[in-house]
Amino acid sequence: MLKDRLKEYFSFTKKERIGVLTLLVLIVLVFILPYFFSSPKNKNNNKEEFEKFKNEIAQLKTERKDSNRSVQKEENKNEEYAENYNEPYHKKEEKINGELFYFDPNTISTEDWKRLGLRDKTIHTIQNYLSKGGKFHKPEDLEKIYGLRENEYLRLMLYIKIENGYAKNKGEKTVSDNKRDFPEHKTKVFEEIDINEADTSKFISLPGIGSKLASRIVSFREKLGGFYAVEQISEIYNLPDSTFQKIKPYLKIENGHVKKININAADANTLKSHPYIKWNLANAIVQYRAQHGDYKSIDELKQIAIITPEIFQKISNYVETNNR
Repeated sequence: MLKDRLKEYFSFTKKERIGVLTLLVLIVLVFILPYFFSSPKNKNNNKEEFEKFKNEIAQLKTERKDSNRSVQKEENKNEEYAENYNEPYHKKEEKINGELFYFDPNTISTEDWKRLGLRDKTIHTIQNYLSKGGKFHKPEDLEKIYGLRENEYLRLMLYIKIENGYAKNKGEKTVSDNKRDFPEHKTKVFEEIDINEADTSKFISLPGIGSKLASRIVSFREKLGGFYAVEQISEIYNLPDSTFQKIKPYLKIENGHVKKININAADANTLKSHPYIKWNLANAIVQYRAQHGDYKSIDELKQIAIITPEIFQKISNYVETNNR
């Protein structure tokens, strides 16, 4: 029984045998044909390219070894140079500890030189120079002292004050005389401006105010309808509080009249155009008027739930009922 089933399973009809044989022939042709159609020239080219590739790899390895040797030599050279290099003293940054005060290099004591931050060796050189009859006639003479570093001299030069007429006897000026040749620095005085009348040029004349901030101030004033308090300037976008505190003493309001909106006639779009009145607030004002009739006074705005005391304080200066 089993034998019959297996025989039936593995038996093929004539058409099936022909189909299987045809499929096998096609498979063999697929694998064999490329070999027959490839030319000897292509084979030789492939071999040549492979040999060329091997040569390039070998050359790269050789160049890499040579490069590593040169880098290593350069590193060794730099290390040797760094070990033997002594940075000049005038390039070394040293913090000088000492006080600064006016002094006469002809009469100053050793202790005062130490207070100024000079080294003992330099102080000894200066004292030795003075003991042999040397004199400092002008501040630049101190720079000639051997061992006095440039940064030390630059630190002390403005505090040198030569007395006893050493410089004047030669028709030269001391540092204190030179100071009198320069005009004294005067603090710039700024004029007060009316923030409701000033144009952009007036605001630019204030400390810390450029053309952009000046334009913003004027634009904000126009949208508000005028300022009722100097402190409103602090609300300008991107104006630092430090700058506002600087200009505040120069700001004033001579004409406090501002443009007001009639809340009994204005629609929501008119109200929301004001910087202090947003859309939800404008809509609430109009809806309350529609439900309760015209406002008798602006105090009725306090009956609207979303109007806080702070909001009322700000908008009360810009609204009216026009009931007279």
